[in-house]
Amino acid sequence: MSQVSASPGDSPVQAERGPRDEAPQFVLPLVVRIERAAPPARTDALETAARAVLVLLGDERAHGDGEWAEAVRDWQDARIRKVVRRARGAEWRRAEALPGITVTGKSAQVRVFPPVPLDGWPKDLARLQVSGTELDDPEPPVAADPAQPVLWLNPGLEMSAGKAMAQAGHGAQLAWWALSDAERAAWRDAGYALAVRTAGPADWPRLTGSGLPVVRDAGFTEIAPGSCTVVADHPALR
Repeated sequence: MSQVSASPGDSPVQAERGPRDEAPQFVLPLVVRIERAAPPARTDALETAARAVLVLLGDERAHGDGEWAEAVRDWQDARIRKVVRRARGAEWRRAEALPGITVTGKSAQVRVFPPVPLDGWPKDLARLQVSGTELDDPEPPVAADPAQPVLWLNPGLEMSAGKAMAQAGHGAQLAWWALSDAERAAWRDAGYALAVRTAGPADWPRLTGSGLPVVRDAGFTEIAPGSCTVVADHPALR
């Protein structure tokens, strides 16, 4: 599980305990489909998870009087926690039967669900495995297109695929919050195109000091509290 302390109008890099920790805590569930015979490529899974977060944020059901709007508001008023679980076969079919949105990449499928209370997961999601999600890239990913948004991963951190998917989702969300309505609409019209890449060690200090949105993890799992995990490099924010 991971979280960042951020919401519209608030610094995305604050990691200390604050009012958000006193509010009821919600979590955004994401489920990645991993069939034994055909697991997705790691980078595609990360990119698909990030796009899934954006698809939910841009969905009309998450706004105004939409059926998911109250849950999304409650979630964004607290820590924007995300948990990635994995499913295959009948597990995946049960997950798809629950309210949510399935986003498909080149090889990956990720289903995102409206936020739920931290201790109120639907049973068909609660029983899914969360730890040990490991994926590989059969070939090194090609260089990112600088004209598209890029979520840069910290080259000095080792993260499982599930952890990295959650971090990529955080980065996409911080970029979304930082954009104007017109810029969000343009990103939506482009299908939320983005890339997830690991930054070069020499580039990382420049990226974290650039003023772009930075994800700092709460340190619940795998990495130390306050670790910078992702820089969200959207062309409109440069």
